[in-house]
Amino acid sequence: MGSGQVTDWQGKHVTVAGLGVSGVPAAKALHGLGAKVTVVNDGDDARAREQAAELEALGVTVRLGDGTAPDSGSAAGLPEGTELIVTAPGWRPDHPLFAAADAAGVPVWGDVELAWRLRKPGAADWLAVTGTNGKTTTVQMLASILEAAGLRTAAVGNIGVSLLDAVLGDEEHDVLAVELSSYQLHWAPSPRAHSAAVLNLAPDHLDWHGSMEAYAKDKGRIYEGNRVACVYNAADKATEDLVREADVEEGCRAVGFTLGTPGPSQLGVVEGLLVDRAFVENRQKNAQELAEVADVKPAAPHNIANALAAAALARAYGVPANAVREGLRNFTPDAHRIAHVADVDGVAYVDDSKATNTHAAQASLAAYDSVVWIAGGLAKGATFDELVAGAAQRLRGAVLIGRDRALIREALARHAPEVPVVDLERTDTGAMLQAVQEARRLARPGDTVLLAPACASMDMFANYNKRGDAFAQAVRELGA
Repeated sequence: MGSGQVTDWQGKHVTVAGLGVSGVPAAKALHGLGAKVTVVNDGDDARAREQAAELEALGVTVRLGDGTAPDSGSAAGLPEGTELIVTAPGWRPDHPLFAAADAAGVPVWGDVELAWRLRKPGAADWLAVTGTNGKTTTVQMLASILEAAGLRTAAVGNIGVSLLDAVLGDEEHDVLAVELSSYQLHWAPSPRAHSAAVLNLAPDHLDWHGSMEAYAKDKGRIYEGNRVACVYNAADKATEDLVREADVEEGCRAVGFTLGTPGPSQLGVVEGLLVDRAFVENRQKNAQELAEVADVKPAAPHNIANALAAAALARAYGVPANAVREGLRNFTPDAHRIAHVADVDGVAYVDDSKATNTHAAQASLAAYDSVVWIAGGLAKGATFDELVAGAAQRLRGAVLIGRDRALIREALARHAPEVPVVDLERTDTGAMLQAVQEARRLARPGDTVLLAPACASMDMFANYNKRGDAFAQAVRELGA
């Protein structure tokens, strides 16, 4: 079962590791194919019990709070008779279950690997996107462009829509816009995309991958076996290095995107226009206008880069230029991604709660000239010196919240000692209202008060959405 297509699942003993967005569809799909499915899940909360009850009603065995299954009757800790493990992407490679699988010679697939192997004959091509930041926005832009070209498509994968559901569902697609996380790529050696993009690479999830090298290697898997184009970020050499290292099909091209003037085989920006010098006749001399910068919402530099990457993948698939323009114009970004909330007394308030790491916050801060920065939360092992040093000239002031705010405060003291800093000790959810009030006090007309925390939210909020909602509500109370 290690490498080839599995055509007969009848009676196969498959263990699904984890419930959630990917585990439940995997368990259902495998059960429907006739496999004997056991789900093991580390957690045992109300949501997990609800999902377990749903699966058990179908005849799937579920064990909650028992991710290592030590009482399974197997010395290896695997449920009895396990022939394959299908894991949710969040399970770390060093989990005891996988050590047991390795010792027993049992293969481990992720949900993406399973989806790839369960595709029907003549299945839709995949246009795949990964990167530290910008994945979801780029995949949504890409889907919008593909739809504008009249193609049957869907944005799937790490975006919250199960790839398994897309692959096994009744709805037919011409091409899928697929967001893949580093976790998913780690467990997916087989997928081969039509074309793929790595948007950027910065340290993230190193606790999971173990090192930056391992993280980059997993991201680079997205290029393996590409047929038409490997899209990379010309401003991020690490992404180009991954293209060079990839084993692709003969004739597959490296296509760069840049915020500057594009060279041959690149997409870029010229005098307020997004232009293509990769998918045109005689690319040494010719360029094709795709859209205006103003067609990208919001037109922040990192979001223009997302649009260029999406356009490159669409053009690789043969989409005409007018569909790129229409697709970008039709696209509406998700909430909490550099979203303008309101103007109050000449000051703009912008919610980029999705900036949960330093790389995303760096891109967000670069979009504004004079910023009162609201930051802090869970640092996830990050350091802030490079971020603060790069943004120091833009900072009017900073308001710090959350558990690891001292790390940012210390970086500000080292690299921007003249910037006034308000350090809020309170960590209840009402702290956001106080943070916005303090930011208002520091701001001057023409400034932007920017929530770009550079940290995860779970010390104070359920998720980054709730954090952004709290910011928006606090801003509305200012203007009331």
